[in-house]
Amino acid sequence: MLTKKQWEHCLEEMDRMFPNAHCELVHENAFELTIATLLSAQCTDVLVNKVTKTLFQKYKTPEDYLAVPLEELQQDIRSIGLYRNKAKNIQALCRRLLDEYNGEIPATREELVTLPGVGRKTANVVLSVAFDVPALAVDTHVERVSKRLGLCRWKDSVLEVEETIMKKTPMVAWSKTHHQLIFFGRYHCKAQNPGCHVCPLLNDCREGQKRLKKGLVKEA
Repeated sequence: MLTKKQWEHCLEEMDRMFPNAHCELVHENAFELTIATLLSAQCTDVLVNKVTKTLFQKYKTPEDYLAVPLEELQQDIRSIGLYRNKAKNIQALCRRLLDEYNGEIPATREELVTLPGVGRKTANVVLSVAFDVPALAVDTHVERVSKRLGLCRWKDSVLEVEETIMKKTPMVAWSKTHHQLIFFGRYHCKAQNPGCHVCPLLNDCREGQKRLKKGLVKEA
């Protein structure tokens, strides 16, 4: 497992590589961010942004999403995976917002996770990005990178990964670390053909060293 000093070095290098890492889901407010993050489950941010470019012009408020038949909303997001279930959750979420929260996105994790279609990851994204609350969402990139580096164990659950990263990272850096881990995983330590041979974290990464030794990494 990585030592505290090794993890600090990893954070420093990721900060150097991606100093401007940020949420790549295009949104203008907490409501749009919540919808976009809900849509992003098992889907790329690029595709979500393509869909929400027109979706957010048509639907501005919770009332707008409830003013159309479910089938129409499904067609509007049809290119996104699991679109039927996501459309159903969006309308249920909007109904709940109007009934319980005066149409506004709540600003606590406890309330957010009660909304249809909103799990802990989505709640953490909304807290961090929309409300500037220290939080660390674990998506596929964060999980992959933290386990490859040896910060977390391969058998760790998503919640265990989240708790480990938060425990070993200063709270003031949680949100930044979340985005930099995503950028590092999305643009460098990719699921297929990670850039181990040019990685500044190689000396701290047992998985990278193992891949190079076994000849599993293709050089660019």
